[in-house]
Amino acid sequence: MVFLTFITCCFSFIFFYKTLSVNPLPLWVHGMRLLSFWFWKDFTFLALSRLLRKMGMPFSLSSRVVLAKKKNNVDIVGGDSDITLLDLPDLVLESILEKLPPEGLCTMSQVCTSLRDRCQSDHLWEKHMKKKWGRVVGPVSHRKWLVCIASRKDSILSIQGKENSFMGLLTHLWPLLWIRSNFCSTSRKKTFSHADYSLKSWYLALESGKFWFPAQVYNRENGHVGFLLSCYDAELRYDPGTDTFHARYLPHGWKVSNVETEVTWDRVRASPVDTCPYDLHISDCLEELQPGDHIEIQWRRSKEFPYGWWYGVVGHLECCQGSASINCRCGDSETVILEFNHYSSGSRWRRMSMNRREHKEEGDETSGFYGGIRKLRSNEEIDAWKRFWPSQLLS
Repeated sequence: MVFLTFITCCFSFIFFYKTLSVNPLPLWVHGMRLLSFWFWKDFTFLALSRLLRKMGMPFSLSSRVVLAKKKNNVDIVGGDSDITLLDLPDLVLESILEKLPPEGLCTMSQVCTSLRDRCQSDHLWEKHMKKKWGRVVGPVSHRKWLVCIASRKDSILSIQGKENSFMGLLTHLWPLLWIRSNFCSTSRKKTFSHADYSLKSWYLALESGKFWFPAQVYNRENGHVGFLLSCYDAELRYDPGTDTFHARYLPHGWKVSNVETEVTWDRVRASPVDTCPYDLHISDCLEELQPGDHIEIQWRRSKEFPYGWWYGVVGHLECCQGSASINCRCGDSETVILEFNHYSSGSRWRRMSMNRREHKEEGDETSGFYGGIRKLRSNEEIDAWKRFWPSQLLS
């Protein structure tokens, strides 16, 4: 009777599997295909074991378990009596892992489960993330990454929910509860493997060039004269082949967003503010601005365009005559003078004024619209702007 059951299962599975491999079928059949697979894997193995025992041939499941244990017992040095990497004290092992580059951590994580979990730790990847990506990605980029992972997880759960609902109905019709438990446990393992919020996962996504992240680009469109000493928001992805970036800029009015290639590292920075490019930045530095301070100011051609950040300095009032003496009272005035010294003295873009007490967007369709102001507080930010100073004044 057992032998007959075994033969019946074999032929039914082979016939069903061949049919699925030739003819494309709807998605619900995929659940039945998995069901047949699990039935074959467990039931036929047990049936074969019983059959061989009745025929007088010894057969034990314990040998398979022993082999599996030996296969997972990875000796790094070699030999049963030698010390393996996992035998080292935790502090020593952590020190070794901390000295590995990202490629080494990825390789080490494939050795065994224990090392995989250790190499996944955020504290090992934090310094690698900061060293390579810290200047071009920030909190805005990280939030987008978390949203992408969450949406990917939700889509997987939605698909598996449909599969599980079909399997739930099927298990009521077929009283083999172990089939359902096997399938559900496999689905849970796949779900958790996709929901990887670790720094390692983020680092590898950036490195592969598959993730578009928000950042800002200096002198957009290959340093077009109309964008000198400006910095615009864009979505970027890394190109590992050229060690540069592709930048996808926000659309300007009716103009479709364009993509710039081969954007070098020195032209990219993380967004310093958490403000939408189409919104006015609320300035918190207006009361403290003094002549000589370095600033960035929002500017856009029209209200349909996104803002870009433009470099300038705080100047003196005309009545002060540019004096830096103790008699200068420009810091007490409600009017702030901003100068863009990369334009010639006769240019309409050279100077503009702004009220520090009642700050709002100012301008018109001819000269554009000026928005919020950021005071540059570090030499690193100031030097980054000065690297792009034009060789001659603009008109």
